[in-house]
Amino acid sequence: MVIAFLFLVMVGLILFAHHLNGKVEYPTDPAAQQRLQDRIGPVGAVYAGATGAAAQAAAAAAATAALTANVPFEGRTDGAEIFNNGPCTGCHTAGVGGAPKLDSAGIGARASAQGIEELIKKATAGFTGTAGTMPAKGGNPALTDDQIKAVVEYMVAQSKK
Repeated sequence: MVIAFLFLVMVGLILFAHHLNGKVEYPTDPAAQQRLQDRIGPVGAVYAGATGAAAQAAAAAAATAALTANVPFEGRTDGAEIFNNGPCTGCHTAGVGGAPKLDSAGIGARASAQGIEELIKKATAGFTGTAGTMPAKGGNPALTDDQIKAVVEYMVAQSKK
């Protein structure tokens, strides 16, 4: 009789736990939701006929707009503007961490020794040397390669003044 009573209590506790578990709402993990959408989302699109061509053009325009939406300085390639308002001026004005200053002994000497293309490559990809570290794209990965090129060219031009 005691065993039957304990068995009934056990079954009752199991059913009660099952009932409570059904009532609890667990928050969804946004990262898990995104991974799920990435797995089950369409890989591509099919475009057919004139309507498909219009839809394809609209999709291409939307993709281009999405890529340029987060580009700093709205995609402008004015080296002076980016240097003065971006991450560059903090280090290269004062020579912080071995960054070459905008004079003939700083960036001017490096440009004549290494060439401007090498400076652009190091500014874009990043570089660690004996004097210090240049983070990739000055620490702002949203800058485009054309913007980095414009900044390096502006800096080299300033060293010749």
